[in-house]
Amino acid sequence: MDTRVRDEQELGRLRDDFRGWRIWRAVKQDGRLGEWVASLHDPRVGVEPTLMFPTASLLRQALVRQAERAQVRSV
Repeated sequence: MDTRVRDEQELGRLRDDFRGWRIWRAVKQDGRLGEWVASLHDPRVGVEPTLMFPTASLLRQALVRQAERAQVRSV
């Protein structure tokens, strides 16, 4: 399977799983895809305003931690 297709599928999964965030891939100056980025749109689901990681799995882990931190904060 093509890398871009896999990336698009993973992007879709991240967006479905973390609805309070705007999630996308940054694009480098040379047109290549860069960091995986999440911008917080619902403060009930996260704490940090922006997350950037080199892989989708690292971004996913950070988003899970954000959800945990947001839950603790709201208690």
